[in-house]
Amino acid sequence: MWKATVRLRLRLVLVVALAVLEGGRCEGEECWKRRIHIRKLPAMFNLDLLVNCSEYPMLEDLCPYMGNHGLGQKTHNRSHSWYRTDPWMLELIFHRRMLEYPCLTQDPSEADAIYLPYYAGLDALRYLYGPLANSSAQHGLHLFHFLQHDNPQIFQRRMSHDHFLVMARPAWDFSQPLSNDPPIWGTSFLELPHFFNVTALTLESRAWPWQDHAVPYPTSFHPPNLPLLDSWLTRARRSNRPVLALFAGGGGVSSSPNIRRSIRNECDNASSSSDSSYHTLCQIVDCSNGICEHDPIRFMRPMLQATFCLQPPGNTPTRRSTFDAILAGCIPVFFEDLSAKLQYPWHLPQPDFEDFSVFIPKEEVVFRGLRILDVLQRIPRAKVRTMRERVLDLIPAVLYRKHSASPGLRAKKDAFDLAIDGVLAKIRSRLHDLDMPATVV
Repeated sequence: MWKATVRLRLRLVLVVALAVLEGGRCEGEECWKRRIHIRKLPAMFNLDLLVNCSEYPMLEDLCPYMGNHGLGQKTHNRSHSWYRTDPWMLELIFHRRMLEYPCLTQDPSEADAIYLPYYAGLDALRYLYGPLANSSAQHGLHLFHFLQHDNPQIFQRRMSHDHFLVMARPAWDFSQPLSNDPPIWGTSFLELPHFFNVTALTLESRAWPWQDHAVPYPTSFHPPNLPLLDSWLTRARRSNRPVLALFAGGGGVSSSPNIRRSIRNECDNASSSSDSSYHTLCQIVDCSNGICEHDPIRFMRPMLQATFCLQPPGNTPTRRSTFDAILAGCIPVFFEDLSAKLQYPWHLPQPDFEDFSVFIPKEEVVFRGLRILDVLQRIPRAKVRTMRERVLDLIPAVLYRKHSASPGLRAKKDAFDLAIDGVLAKIRSRLHDLDMPATVV
């Protein structure tokens, strides 16, 4: 009974928020070529997917992570910025932020872009784990049929090149070929010809950038005002870092050669540091079985004490831990380019990637015996300080601030703002390349 009450309360809160905020509008030069229309979709595409938050197959109760419009529950009662955020709630977080976007228009004919508030990742769960696993090619068809029959001119006017949505999973989870029978893993949403022209913001993109574009995983830090952000930046900047390298994660216990196994072996066998500035050469925070996922204290405190944070790929190349590390001012160490360099060009500066990160090819470590700690110890101390300052500079750009944030904090562009800038620029570029009008009135 209490779960039903929680679900009903959550739905009522969201409905009120949608009714109050949706349809806001800004006039003037600041909205030139930045107007966005939020497409009104039936509740089956978003709010109704939240109602059964405790009943998704193969998953724990998701209801606690839907609180605070997707930020989750606070880590403790007195916290103003820290939440138990689940990265799969990005669709809900993004929708709530879109409702306060200053350049909304109720008239789709005036819009430069159309946002589809479809919770694709949540809807995908029934195809990934539920009774519809053998019908995964159907994922997205109900949305397409709605767009084709409800004011179809909106979806068709620019051949849907001006539409975008958020999909809170790696793009590979939506990329199963339609020809796979029986299905292997994932749905075929991004393989449907109907959505080839729609931009999908995913947590991890594929190698080709036409449809999907990666945006940062949500961390647990969502400050509501500038003083709280500045306070955290000061803490990260002043933090003593007696640990050379840290790995927060699981895996690496199999007998087959892989980068995580190499990291664990090297850390376990690391000798004491001859450099007086480091008390520990390598530290592991064991996050096996998801024990760290909603408990940021487990890994944020160790990250604040580490100089370098190791970011090996796992099931997919990218990791939420990359953004946790940046948030802590811990210099990320990557082992393949797909982990970040080829993923987040809107949020991480591509030409100067080596200014804030270290790259060590995983093949050199796993098969040729290159020692990670030796590489890191050879980096000059002055270079390390410069890299950490660059990491600290990136923090505002990779966090998702709390909705209804103070004006001072809204003046700093966060991950959401940069994603919107990127989407609008991508749509303008695509329409220009196709010689289609950027504005239809």
